[in-house]
Amino acid sequence: MSLKVYSEQETIERLEQKLPHWFLENGWIRRKYKTSGWKATLMVVNTIGHLAESAWHHPDLTVSYAFVIVKLCTHDAKGITDKDFELAAKIEQVISWQPALEGGALEGTPNEDARFKYIKYD
Repeated sequence: MSLKVYSEQETIERLEQKLPHWFLENGWIRRKYKTSGWKATLMVVNTIGHLAESAWHHPDLTVSYAFVIVKLCTHDAKGITDKDFELAAKIEQVISWQPALEGGALEGTPNEDARFKYIKYD
C-alpha cells in the first residue's frame, strides 16, 4: 500500500488546522504532554502504547519524570502520512480528554489536591 507523503508546508498547514498543539520538527510531527509526576507519566506512556499497538503504528517516545514527548513519522514511507495524523489525533483525543468539561457523571481528577493531579492540560 502506497501512502501519500505530505510536504513540509502541507504538514504544517494540517497541524495548524487539526492538531494545533503538535508541530513539525526534523521530519517528525511532535507533541509534549506535561504531567504532574511519574505516576501520571507512566499512565500517559501506557495509554499511548495501547493506542499505537492497536493501530500498528509506533511513535518514538521521550519519557521523563513530568512529561512525555511523542514523535511520529511513517518510516517505510520516509515522511509524514495519514497514519501519523490519524494516530496523533487519537492520542490527542484520549490524553486530552477532560470528563469534567462534558457535564456528565464523570467528574475527572481533582486539580485542587496535589495528590490527584494528572495531566497539565493546555
